[in-house]
Amino acid sequence: MASRVSLKTKGKSTGKGSKGSDERSITQAVKEWTNWTMKKAKVVTHYGFIPLIIIIGMNSDPKPQLSQLLSPV
Repeated sequence: MASRVSLKTKGKSTGKGSKGSDERSITQAVKEWTNWTMKKAKVVTHYGFIPLIIIIGMNSDPKPQLSQLLSPV
């Protein structure tokens, strides 16, 4: 079983009531946003890398045919 890293703070909170919970909710929102962004970036990179290479190849000089770009020779 893989162990999970926990970013929870340990110990008692020094603030009264809402300040600590506001900081935790902001931190949680930033973590969720970062995680969502990284997942989307992974998908875009996965499906966009090969088409990007083909487009760059098509715009180079001398202009190759699409079959020349896709063939391994």
